[in-house]
Amino acid sequence: MTIAIAHLGPAGTYAEQAADCYVNLLAKTTGLEAILCPYPSIAQSLKAVAQGQAELAVVPVENSLEGSVTMTMDALWQLDSLRIQLALVMPIVHVLVSRASSLEGIKTVYSHPQALAQCQGWLERFLPNVQAVATNSTTEPLQLLSSDYTAAVITSKRAAQLYNLPILATAINDSPENCTRFWVVSQTENTTFNLTSTANTTHTSLAFSTPANVPGALVKALQVFAHLGINLSRVESRPTKRSLGEYLFFIDLEAQESQLEVQSALADLRAYAEILKIFGSYNVMPLNIV
Repeated sequence: MTIAIAHLGPAGTYAEQAADCYVNLLAKTTGLEAILCPYPSIAQSLKAVAQGQAELAVVPVENSLEGSVTMTMDALWQLDSLRIQLALVMPIVHVLVSRASSLEGIKTVYSHPQALAQCQGWLERFLPNVQAVATNSTTEPLQLLSSDYTAAVITSKRAAQLYNLPILATAINDSPENCTRFWVVSQTENTTFNLTSTANTTHTSLAFSTPANVPGALVKALQVFAHLGINLSRVESRPTKRSLGEYLFFIDLEAQESQLEVQSALADLRAYAEILKIFGSYNVMPLNIV
């Protein structure tokens, strides 16, 4: 059996690198073979799973320097029946590639908004006068370099090698402790894709909206977890996109969904939530990238 895994493309993105690592782990653990399917955006990668075009998607959800990847969160909320199977944590090391002979010849730097933000300090120090242009991925703008010798792209070392592009600067992210958490997402829960023991998963992710923006609405919802001693490792808000001042709340619990305490907390949470979506319980696996 060969499964399709969607990811943000073109080839050479960090999402593809994480997906490729997952494919190798999947083959070693289960014997399953997989093909990688690039999509132009994170949302389209997740839609491919929701529509049955791919069995899995590997999507970035959070970076240690820049926080949550909002496109992933928004797409998960909008799409029903998607389940998180596993979290992958991958170190991120950005490089600057260009056909310019030196940094002085660069006028424009292209990359994904997350990559630009993660290198903002370096850019201000070494390229303070260049124009930064956001693109859909860290590899999409690489094609521009063949015709524009004043352009540069922030991307991965792997992408530079893949497209045979010269590297002008290495490790330009603002902190060496730069890593991104990716989620492996499927349409339904499938323990085969988890790669780790499902008996003791460590995290559960969910999101909810409240019926009205009134004092204490969020506090009451969060207190159900505090009262039962359940730790929250992430709490984040996103606009509902219905009205100014209305928000959704995304939460990561350090607990398994099947635990009695979690089941009790979720039952209580439903009394305060307008809509509650549970994305699943999973383990976190670090990736060792050379």
